Amino acid sequence: MIENAMYDKVLEVKNLTKKFGSPAGDFTAVDNISFSLQEGEILGLLGPNGAGKTTTIQMLLEVMTPTSGDIFYFGKPLRKYREEILKNINFASTYISFPPFFSVHEILNVFAALYEVSKRKEKITKLLKEFEIDHLVDRSYVDLSAGEKTRLTLVKAFLNYPKVILLDEPTASLDPEIAISVRKFLKKQKKEYNVSILLTSHNMAEVEELCDRILIIHHGKIIDEGTPEELARKISDCELSLTVVDDKDRAIKLLEEKIYPLT
Repeated sequence: MIENAMYDKVLEVKNLTKKFGSPAGDFTAVDNISFSLQEGEILGLLGPNGAGKTTTIQMLLEVMTPTSGDIFYFGKPLRKYREEILKNINFASTYISFPPFFSVHEILNVFAALYEVSKRKEKITKLLKEFEIDHLVDRSYVDLSAGEKTRLTLVKAFLNYPKVILLDEPTASLDPEIAISVRKFLKKQKKEYNVSILLTSHNMAEVEELCDRILIIHHGKIIDEGTPEELARKISDCELSLTVVDDKDRAIKLLEEKIYPLT
């Protein structure tokens, strides 16, 4: 059983590829990527829109079938042990939705039942408070704001005490203050429950704050990886663009005094 297994790598991806189009696959969304997620680690998949992040997550959930490659959770192949593995992982994304006229309480009750969560009422109440949406428990999904919907998907992701959580753009659509509280919650969960998290983002500041390691993906390929500190040391040049609303001459003088070249 997974519960008793001893492992360092909770997720291992080998030569994962996804092509679209026929007959030979005209577009390669994910191109032969390999990586692993360690137990208790937060791993960031960083890249621009269209880089292949969401496609990768969908294959890790077996929502989408890879063109080639292998996925292992807890040392077991996902294809063979799908049902067993999916009981021990969970997922949240800003790109999914729930039945529009179900209340928050009804949605979470359904998922708690599916995951066979014990003491589901207490667990749901606790998570709703931690994500600061307990006052919305009787509100219909259709009446929630974008940020409230995002927080609801995160509550769903933590319902079953998962060993691995896959998060696709977890703080998108959130106000800055709520995004900060979500990041704090994720770090707390990692510390308290040793949960392993793979998250996608195009926000460098976010992954730098949250992640132990970062994979940079571009055009479906992993082009670099390392800790936030290691990646920062590789940057030799950067460009800063400023928009000056008024008092341009004073701004230019200040920059020149600080020996910043102006272009």
